[in-house]
Amino acid sequence: MIVPMNSVSTCSYELPIEYEASRVDRRTRARELAMQGLYQLDVQGRDALEFLDEFFTEADGDEFVRKQADEWTRGTWQNLARCDELIIASTIKWQFARLSPVDKSILRLAVYQLKFCVDMPPKVVLNEAIELAKKYSTDKSPGFVNGVLDAVLKRLQAGDC
Repeated sequence: MIVPMNSVSTCSYELPIEYEASRVDRRTRARELAMQGLYQLDVQGRDALEFLDEFFTEADGDEFVRKQADEWTRGTWQNLARCDELIIASTIKWQFARLSPVDKSILRLAVYQLKFCVDMPPKVVLNEAIELAKKYSTDKSPGFVNGVLDAVLKRLQAGDC
């Protein structure tokens, strides 16, 4: 198991007091950017890591959003094998290789958050992933993402992984 990049949790759900009012919007935006970063890594390969900072800077001017997106993207990428194992174990009728890059990116981010960001409420993670699927994927993706993540969450809660 690979731990987040530094000893301070990169998954912390707590924000400085000045951010509380816009907490949901900023974290949602960070999830969008993280999903897009993971998509780029999936399609372009590991070399895309060197361009993530530039991508996040161009995509959003908010330092908190950029930092959070970067931490989640890199944390997911560092734990990719473990996240993929959980997804594969939870996709009964689907071959992992046949999943769209968008759906894979959404699932990978959510699984990373469920597994490694223990202070993040699972319900929030699932709802945010479903919203990403509604916005960026097909009509059937929200239900698919919900089903897979529900199965992953049950495995995690049962200690099966």
